[in-house]
Amino acid sequence: MTTVNGGISFWYAGTGIPLPREPLPGDAEADVVIVGGGYTGLWTAYYLKQAVPFLRITVLEARFCGYGASGRNGGRLHNRVAGRERYARLHGQDAAVRLQQAMDGAVEEVLRVAEAEEIDAEVRQGGVLDVACSPAQLVRLRAHHAREAAFGAKDGQLLGAAESARRIRAAGAVGASWTPHGARVHPVKLLQGLAAAVERLGVTVHESTAVTEIRPKHAVTPYGTVRAPYVLRCTEGFTASVKGQRRSWLPVISSMIVTEPLPPESWATIGWEGGETLGDLAHAPIYAQRTADGRIALGGRGVPYRFGSRTDDAGRTPERTVAGLREALVRLFPGTAGVAVAHAWSGVLGVPRDGCASVHLDRTTGLGWAGGYGASGLAASNLAARTLRDLVQLDSGQGHGTELTALPWVGHRARRWEPEPLRWAAVHGLHAAYRGADRRELAGRSAATDPLARYADRISGRR
Repeated sequence: MTTVNGGISFWYAGTGIPLPREPLPGDAEADVVIVGGGYTGLWTAYYLKQAVPFLRITVLEARFCGYGASGRNGGRLHNRVAGRERYARLHGQDAAVRLQQAMDGAVEEVLRVAEAEEIDAEVRQGGVLDVACSPAQLVRLRAHHAREAAFGAKDGQLLGAAESARRIRAAGAVGASWTPHGARVHPVKLLQGLAAAVERLGVTVHESTAVTEIRPKHAVTPYGTVRAPYVLRCTEGFTASVKGQRRSWLPVISSMIVTEPLPPESWATIGWEGGETLGDLAHAPIYAQRTADGRIALGGRGVPYRFGSRTDDAGRTPERTVAGLREALVRLFPGTAGVAVAHAWSGVLGVPRDGCASVHLDRTTGLGWAGGYGASGLAASNLAARTLRDLVQLDSGQGHGTELTALPWVGHRARRWEPEPLRWAAVHGLHAAYRGADRRELAGRSAATDPLARYADRISGRR
């Protein structure tokens, strides 16, 4: 069969691309204008409108809600904190532990809202399983488990090879760690259900309305300008397209494939009965889920970045990336060698220069933002949105400081990315280093992390 390549993502295959909502009809006024109709923007509108029902809230989306990473991700709802160790160095261990605990709670909060709003997002709360497939990965796995304990995890489990195989029989796995703070979801069904809930609350959503400039109290579009005391930028991987933001966050590309449904005999060989989402301890890691209709959706890095912070139009993925992801799939699950790849796609996520997610509201200008979540956007966007809600209420005199407004990611600022061609060369060079290190670790017997990866970690700031 022919693999569908692009078309936004596989997650739209069942329903098709949605009919667009009306664009902005002209100049307008609001109390809060939110730029971006992905998870961050919609969660922010949801919680603000619930907290202050009389607020006039307008969401402006360049294409349609869920066009970006919210509609293209792997459907892995989990509790990782982008930049956690850096927050510990900057603000102390206790502050980073509070942020981690808040992210643990965000997983449960997403599931709570999905149930309360009757959103059928194909949820399966099976936790997160990270497997180690080489001696070096096993060393990193044990260190990862120890770090989680140091940041307050009391319910994680370190598993041996046999225990890991009882959950998922991944070829070559020599150990694994598991945490209950994770779930599989259908990201588009969750997104579309959230958008419907936001509109039921009375929030105005305009699609096909690209914001070309954000300035205090103004969101400028080709159709008119929305004026509001608060303008919140929730654009994640598409932030570079906003005037003045080209070097703020890097639009890093992540790609995915999904198989045809596997036959029962294949699942009998693989296991994966618990609904866990899957990852590994590679330097260029993979991530995967078993879908509700019996497929494997697997993602990772291919071409990591386009020159000039360009983003794609419809998720089309280079054939070499598709081949690389298929190779990773068959390496983990050799029985899938004869299973067709049904769909391939790509999307971008916003990566700050220091790798730290952040939430901010400038009390002088009313400009705010949230993003930089790395691979944890499904849960982090929810926590960030509730934090933005509390910051807006605090600034407007309708609320007080909360546990969320005291989290260490609030007000965090990263330095800007280097100009081109430096950032293109650096990103591609680091990516090549990590991929090379992974190949050598999988082929070798050493339990030490590959020296090239250690060097890349120092350059990139991972360590």
